[in-house]
Amino acid sequence: MRFFKDLSLSAFTAGFVAVLVGFTSSIAIVFTAARSFGATPELISSWMWALGIGMGLASALPSLWWRKPVMIAWSTPGAAVLAVAGAGFSMNQAVGAFIVCAVLMTLAGATGLFERLMNRIPVAIASALLAGVLARFGLDAFLAARTALPLVLLMLGTYLVSRRLVPRYAVPATLLAAIGFAALRGELALDAVHFEIAKPIFVMPEFGWQATVSLALPLFVVTMASQNLPGVAAIRAARYDLPVSKLITISGLFTLVLAPFGAFALNLSAITAAICMGREAHEDPARRYTAAVSCGAIYVVLGIFGAAVTGILTAFPKELIAAIAGLALLGTIGGGLAAALRDEPHREAALITFLVTLSGITLAGIGSAFWGVVAGALALAIQGLGRRPSASTDIAESGKIGRADPGAADVPNRSPARNPTPGETS
Repeated sequence: MRFFKDLSLSAFTAGFVAVLVGFTSSIAIVFTAARSFGATPELISSWMWALGIGMGLASALPSLWWRKPVMIAWSTPGAAVLAVAGAGFSMNQAVGAFIVCAVLMTLAGATGLFERLMNRIPVAIASALLAGVLARFGLDAFLAARTALPLVLLMLGTYLVSRRLVPRYAVPATLLAAIGFAALRGELALDAVHFEIAKPIFVMPEFGWQATVSLALPLFVVTMASQNLPGVAAIRAARYDLPVSKLITISGLFTLVLAPFGAFALNLSAITAAICMGREAHEDPARRYTAAVSCGAIYVVLGIFGAAVTGILTAFPKELIAAIAGLALLGTIGGGLAAALRDEPHREAALITFLVTLSGITLAGIGSAFWGVVAGALALAIQGLGRRPSASTDIAESGKIGRADPGAADVPNRSPARNPTPGETS
């Protein structure tokens, strides 16, 4: 099978790091959301089953089919919304809201409305958006030194030396060194891990306008604005020509099928996608899909074993997670900033987008990724008032994120020597 020929240690490690970062950074929010609806431990285990199976299959199957990395994750801001707004609603009403949200996501993908919106966003703004989303992880990697200086210094040193000697294996080497160091210091919390297979529990949905207004609509809005928006930016920044509308539809359909078991919202990933689509996963862009497939397979295993595997992932020190995420994303952050600031007419607007996104501000329940794009678009519009359109400033014709460089749209079909990889500029 071609997949096993294309698979490499660096790609599998990228998939593992993506799972590690994705779960440990927000699993507590998902647990809180489930408990807000009165979930029992058995129902929480069912949620983990549904989310793991959904993310795993929705990532692995399209990646194998298109041989391009497709990364699907749960909606972290959506879980935060549910955790706050869930009080007073039953689990049956929550599941009804999940289904309504899934239908809206599916329609947004099937009609192509979301992709048409994304195609109007300038490249500089999209690149700044992605850099702003990921830069927080870069900062956290070094902020972790406040509480774990020896660990962070060891990881940074291992990463720099490995990048010089064996660049393909820099992230795996750094991860192994960090795990070994944490184990020697007795900092791996494995005592609370108990293996058991998760059992899916079907919850009959209950529909009502109160749950639709209070849960379904906010969940849909924050998922599309704060998750799918930077998710598309990650795909375009990595120069993969993937059918965005189909991906949105796929994530909506998986959510629809698995919602009665606890899959509240599945969407395009940005942070974990950047890990699996970057050079650290593989030098050859045509083989990076194996990182997404590996990530998907691990998600499925996690779903089957539910909280047990989650316990293993959360056993690592939080500083280790922060540092490995930041180091793995350095190339993508740098590439995003380079693309965002390259063109002088768009530079100031892109910088505004980057800073607003990085700020983490939340207004009307919508995260900073959406407001960063809004701020950048307003800055471009104001700067363009009274100016004559030109090749460098005509957003509608030359600056859209939906248009790749001529001849470079389908990255996997071109040789690495001729195709700029993420983190490089053309």
